[in-house]
Amino acid sequence: MIELYTWMTPNGQKISIMLEEVGLPYRVHPINIMKDEQFDPAFLKVSPNNKIPAIIDTDNDLHLMESGAILLYLAEKTGKLWSQDFPTKWRVIEWLMWQMGGAGPFLGQTHHFVKYNPGKSAYAEERYATEAKRIWTVLNKRLGEVEYVAGDYSIADIAIWPWISRFAWQTVDFADYPNVKRWYVAIAGRPAVRRGWDVMGEGRELPMP
Repeated sequence: MIELYTWMTPNGQKISIMLEEVGLPYRVHPINIMKDEQFDPAFLKVSPNNKIPAIIDTDNDLHLMESGAILLYLAEKTGKLWSQDFPTKWRVIEWLMWQMGGAGPFLGQTHHFVKYNPGKSAYAEERYATEAKRIWTVLNKRLGEVEYVAGDYSIADIAIWPWISRFAWQTVDFADYPNVKRWYVAIAGRPAVRRGWDVMGEGRELPMP
């Protein structure tokens, strides 16, 4: 059993989507970050960085935080969605790191300044809106070359897709990124993705172009 500590954010959705895709049994523990539950001492024992998501694997009492590390662990544990063939293994890691180090943090800042704090800093709004478009351009170019970011569907796609699902907050237009649109719609159609995206069972409609 995987104990999943999460909330309805892109980073949290990565792990619930992955768990649905690989078919591991799991139990959801909501951590309401709007109520600062991520600072609860009990949660800090699981995630010392006071961030969701985090997991406990009861098979071996392993505690893990950081969504990228959790994706790698679940892929290795199940032997799914992370080809070990060279060079595909490293292509998956490359695009996973691209999401962790660039797409996630910078799109998150776009949400912060453009969606939630408009008018607070014109410089920040311009900087992050411009970077959002650059990130989408990079992804669009890659997806013009391959069906999924590392060739076959993998944990790299699972890492990136929930961030793109916040497209309405990122000052982008799918019409300018047709390859991203094709990829996004294909992944959105996967039943496991739909279940994992609304892991809290709130009946949220999945955003579509």
